[in-house]
Amino acid sequence: MINVEVKKHGTENSLGILRRFTKKVQGSGVLPRVRSKRYNERSLSPYKTKMKTLKSIKHKAGIQELIKMGKMPEKTSRFSR
Repeated sequence: MINVEVKKHGTENSLGILRRFTKKVQGSGVLPRVRSKRYNERSLSPYKTKMKTLKSIKHKAGIQELIKMGKMPEKTSRFSR
């Protein structure tokens, strides 16, 4: 991790310090690295992927069974009238 540090020079005002800090942060490349990792998710292990797939298959089979018994209406297209 890169730490960006800015110290006040003599009679420099706060806007000048803030401007220098912003330039140093942009130059260090910290922001693009953080933004690229923002929505990064770990990939699931093969076991977890298999369990998730089996669960969805079981859920779909249960819904089909309810539709056959007439306890659940058959799903229609959202755009049909």
